[in-house]
Amino acid sequence: MSVVSGVLLAGLALPAAGALGLTAKSTAEGFEDIPDDFRTPPLTQSTQIFDAKGGLIAKVYERDRTVLTADQMSPLTRQAQVDIEDARFYEHGAVDLKGVLRAASKNAESGTASQGASTLTQQYVKNVNVEKAGDDQAAVKEAQRKTLGRKIQELKVAVKLEEELTKDQILTNYLNITYYGNGAYGVEAASQRYFSKSNRDLTIAEAATLAGLVQNPSAYDPKLHPQAAQTRRNVVIDKMLENKHITADQAKEAKAAPLGLTFKEPQNGCITAQAGMGFFCEYVRRVVKQDPAFGNSVAERKKFWDQGGLNIYTTLDPDKQAAAQNAVSSNVRVTDSVSAAASMVEPGTGKILAMAQTRPYGLDKDRNQTVVNLNVDLAMGGGNGFQPGSTFKPIVAAAALEAGRPPTQEYPSPNKLEYPTTKTCTGTWKNDARPKAVVPNESANEKGPYQLKEAMALSVNTYFVQMEQDIGLCPVKQMANKLGITTRASGKPLDEVPAMGLGVEEVSPLTMANVYATFAAQGTYCAPIAINKITTLDGKDVPAPAGRCGQVFSETTAQALNTVLNGVTENGTGAKANLEGGRQIAGKTGTSDHKKAAWFSGYTPQLATAVWLGGPNGGVEMRNITINGKYRAEVFGADGPGPIWQDAMNQALRGAPKVPLKMADIPDPAPRTDPGPSGAPTSPPATTPPGPQR
Repeated sequence: MSVVSGVLLAGLALPAAGALGLTAKSTAEGFEDIPDDFRTPPLTQSTQIFDAKGGLIAKVYERDRTVLTADQMSPLTRQAQVDIEDARFYEHGAVDLKGVLRAASKNAESGTASQGASTLTQQYVKNVNVEKAGDDQAAVKEAQRKTLGRKIQELKVAVKLEEELTKDQILTNYLNITYYGNGAYGVEAASQRYFSKSNRDLTIAEAATLAGLVQNPSAYDPKLHPQAAQTRRNVVIDKMLENKHITADQAKEAKAAPLGLTFKEPQNGCITAQAGMGFFCEYVRRVVKQDPAFGNSVAERKKFWDQGGLNIYTTLDPDKQAAAQNAVSSNVRVTDSVSAAASMVEPGTGKILAMAQTRPYGLDKDRNQTVVNLNVDLAMGGGNGFQPGSTFKPIVAAAALEAGRPPTQEYPSPNKLEYPTTKTCTGTWKNDARPKAVVPNESANEKGPYQLKEAMALSVNTYFVQMEQDIGLCPVKQMANKLGITTRASGKPLDEVPAMGLGVEEVSPLTMANVYATFAAQGTYCAPIAINKITTLDGKDVPAPAGRCGQVFSETTAQALNTVLNGVTENGTGAKANLEGGRQIAGKTGTSDHKKAAWFSGYTPQLATAVWLGGPNGGVEMRNITINGKYRAEVFGADGPGPIWQDAMNQALRGAPKVPLKMADIPDPAPRTDPGPSGAPTSPPATTPPGPQR
């Protein structure tokens, strides 16, 4: 008894009383029921993220594991693991009395604790406790402590477990939960890691190599210590022969074989995503961790993601992603001081079809890599956004049309204007600056009066400031909110100031693409979605966020906007952005103050795309600048992002039917009554495009 007690205190066996009687099923009846986690442990597994056509974007995991059923495992693997870990596994109960006495005797003889007597079932119970501890290092340490209380508790669970699961079930669970080194959990991940093949395809030698790792994955690491691994492998092969699971000839052949590693480095996370898709992959991860559909708390959502074992089918269209990526990469070099980003959204659904940028996903700054997604808001992995410039003006127009202003609305629109006193949602904005803040038009010859159609085509600043004064800033802010702009990209609140309508509130390309998708969808706003469907690895559906769509302005307003924005691309600042085959489009150019950001946002009924160009941190003035090897005196929305938008849309829509825009009949303004130099009435200025501006 003293010898057995010594073994127990060394953490190598079990209480003496257990050695005498705890293997009997009757003694387990007094134990409390074991948690379900031990019957079917919640094993962390890898998650696969797919594009809309089923192509793999990336494999992500907290622990690289693919759970197999018994039938999916190689019988060689099962036999090898039992032979080396617990040869009498199928003969004894939860406790191996012979093993305990043998270990006690040998340890007593040697005066050390070199021999253990834990059965495979007991080892499995300990592994479950470690797995449940997750990333909590204190909990992991506690699960591995070799104390009397810990051993008794593990034993109690093991005894009860053998009442409720068959030996084959316990072995299957054990092989799925066990760590095999080099980040591989379970036999399938280990087979892929070391031999680049499925577990069912392993040879005797390969199965023995994996079985030998379990005792000490570091010491027997076949990559770092091949000789030690081979020696250990041969011990396993001898055990398989001893237990008559292989023949002498098979053992001889297996021991003569080289290790034969085909090592596959761990591939984890969005860094491994297909070219250009890393940012979208990270966006999906953030959706899962932030959307209440996946848990009511941050902790619940983190657990859901970390648990893994999911197939996530996303909205990303690989063809449109390629179109967007080709467009940004062929027009802006990764080494340029500026970068470009493009987002594509499907009108009427909110599905994100593409998300591309010139700076690649990664951590190597020397290779101009970044993990900042320039397409999205700060909370979703982006930055603080960029001023959208005049691409915001259609939002002002939408608010005015909804407020009852006609699409022929006219304002004096002088060449420059002091910002006027304007009503807000909570009071009044006043121009208290000294000297008073002034808004100019881009060109000296731009002076009104103008109507909406020509003012949008020419992007007349003073027109839209007067439109804001007419309807008030509150309807503009409310329209922006309806269109998904509830805050700036940084999360800071929107400022109710007249310059809002000129695009001074920083936003992201995805946000603007979705705004223009709403224009294309006849006033139906849909919140952006990135996930179509989620299933578990065994095919069960997991509830995913449903699309949220609703009418935010009338179809009459939408048709008027279509007409006005089509005019921009027909005879306004966006006239150079025409698409192949005369496909009908609508869009708007935008350039921020000091040329620090340039935009082109536009759409067809099937596809909306927003393209941004500028310094990744917003600090590059695009004057006297070289982009893609070409010198530019200054950059505007039409000649910077415009060609990128054009290239992306042409490739993305190639072969798609030409669907006309639903437009309103808005008459052109009558000739002005003030005489020109010849004494004749002047023509509306919108008939003569100003060239690549704004």
